[in-house]
Amino acid sequence: MNIQTRREILRKSGTGLGILGLAGVLQDDGLKAKALAEGSNPLAPKPTHFAGKAKRMIHIYLNGGPSQMDTFDHKPLLKKYAGKTIPTGNLRTERPTGGVLPSPFKFHRYGKSGMEISEIFDKTASSHADDLCIIRSMQCDTPNHEQSMRLMNCGDQRLSRPSLGSWLMYGMGSENRNLPGFVALCPGLPVSDVSNWRSAFLPGICQGTYVDTRKKKVNELLPNLKNDMVSGESQAKQLELFRKLNERHLAEHEDDPDLEARIKSFELAFRMQTSATDAFDIDKEPLHVRERYGKSPQARQLLMARRLLERGVRYVQCYHGNVQPWDSHSNIHLEHRQLGQECDQGIAALLTDLKERGLFEDTLILCGGEFGRTPAVELPQPGTGNVELGRDHNHYGFSLWLAGGGVKGGMTYGSTDDFGYRAIENPVHVHDLHATILHLMGFDHEQLTYRFSGRDFRLTDVYGKVVRGIMA
Repeated sequence: MNIQTRREILRKSGTGLGILGLAGVLQDDGLKAKALAEGSNPLAPKPTHFAGKAKRMIHIYLNGGPSQMDTFDHKPLLKKYAGKTIPTGNLRTERPTGGVLPSPFKFHRYGKSGMEISEIFDKTASSHADDLCIIRSMQCDTPNHEQSMRLMNCGDQRLSRPSLGSWLMYGMGSENRNLPGFVALCPGLPVSDVSNWRSAFLPGICQGTYVDTRKKKVNELLPNLKNDMVSGESQAKQLELFRKLNERHLAEHEDDPDLEARIKSFELAFRMQTSATDAFDIDKEPLHVRERYGKSPQARQLLMARRLLERGVRYVQCYHGNVQPWDSHSNIHLEHRQLGQECDQGIAALLTDLKERGLFEDTLILCGGEFGRTPAVELPQPGTGNVELGRDHNHYGFSLWLAGGGVKGGMTYGSTDDFGYRAIENPVHVHDLHATILHLMGFDHEQLTYRFSGRDFRLTDVYGKVVRGIMA
């Protein structure tokens, strides 16, 4: 049985008058010329709605949910109420919580702005406190990793939607046709794995390219990048044959997005053989640069991300580790300190590096997790092996920071209550964060849309407001 798409039916019905009508509609909407232009290179750079402050973005993802009161939101009252019930009561969370758990870390004032930041991010704070804009009033919808990660990455906590990186690819294109425009770096896989960087109903070429950074050698990072048995000339001939066969097949299945994406991925893979080998090989960096970043997996990722960004890659995500490393349900005094040591030096080096290369002002940096953690201790659960001194998930209020790309540095925005539980001043939902990011990149979030299944979709759905108070 031959199943036809609606577009094929229009093309074949009524001697093709249906598809002519559709073409007229596309032309009226100004979409036909855009579609034709994208046909030759769907990721060619495109004009944004207005001149954005940022041209590229890196998301340093501390996956698992860092504790705000142990990182960027100092709450001295926790010590006074140690072991006692919070006067206002514990908010509902996934697991039972008990008395107040004071932070085991010292907070210091850094920079001219005097921002209070935990000692576990001492290197970043010492060098760049006045570059950071810390939002202390973030909110999301559920205290669950899968849903909250999808919301942070894709704007919807339940359904399969295009990721932020894919929307940027669709709206802006890429500045390097020999590398993917959107790269996701992770030593393993985060919760919800590929759904964090998928393109969903956007063109497949907009999907993120996943790189498993547990591997260190370039030919292992990017498997099958080279074929020692076939010369480059022979591969070029093979690719030309593939192109002709695919074009013939595409003519019979007009506007098949999956087939178009496959064709473009073949072409990109061929072009990547030289460019990717260079871009992902951090051993080409001078020794003093590599030493500045450090040797941890996250440090290597951040250096790799800088190399990608300066080569025109539009959006890079750096997940801290496999699954959810910041998910400290127990022993937070040990786990968070270790996690901070794994990324603090690399983050400080990245910001310094971007400044030295003249990339900081038009690169937007985002650092944080999918939600925060409770100020009250999580009670041990039978059979879990958890001990006390851990915190449960908290979506009512948490912290993250932005820098570069049109963001005002040396400031905090919003606040939580005295215990760091709930955002009470200038709450910022993830939808608002996305609207703000798109604005900094040059887009009106209400106008960056894609028509699918009979309606116009956007990253922020029907929500979101731009947080203008954090803009330089």
